[in-house]
Amino acid sequence: MSSRIRVVVAKPGLDGHDRGAKVVARALRDAGMEVIYTGLHQTPEQIVETAIQEDADAVGLSVLSGAHMTLFKRVVELLAERDAADIVVFGGGIIPDADIPELERIGVAKIFTPGATTASIVEWVREHVATPVS
Repeated sequence: MSSRIRVVVAKPGLDGHDRGAKVVARALRDAGMEVIYTGLHQTPEQIVETAIQEDADAVGLSVLSGAHMTLFKRVVELLAERDAADIVVFGGGIIPDADIPELERIGVAKIFTPGATTASIVEWVREHVATPVS
């Protein structure tokens, strides 16, 4: 069994822009984490299924479409329904500061807004996602 942090990086919804998600996925991988990138146009159900199948420690969502409130909430709900609420959900994208407290209230651990560095994301994941026991 691996002792590395496993992160699913996903692009939910109809948003077709994945450069930022790929940059974050590569930074996490380069920092020694196992990264599963799901690709574009994933449903919350597909993302949660992947996270469970891959035994992920965290799910990072990238949302630029404006549907962040619905998409993040659905992923958190589905993880809870599947007894996988221990999987840490974080994300980023074009998310208004005013929406961040509500996202945190529903169970999103961290939102990275535009301008966040890959180093800050890597550091946050290392500090807030439990390293599995091998």
